[in-house]
Amino acid sequence: MKFNENLKSLRVAGGVGQKQLAEALNISLKTISHWETGYSEPSVSQLIQLADYFDVTIDELVGRTG
Repeated sequence: MKFNENLKSLRVAGGVGQKQLAEALNISLKTISHWETGYSEPSVSQLIQLADYFDVTIDELVGRTG
């Protein structure tokens, strides 16, 4: 899976809305939407925040496998 698919999957599985995630990360709702549609991608610091929030590795978040 690609990052945008993984993000949406993690968010939905965790029962977290886009607005709730945006507030938790102190970013805009539009940013979350853009990430999930593949329009844009997060910075490294934002990837770290997302990985911490969902308790996954960055590799898992971006769909990188060994």
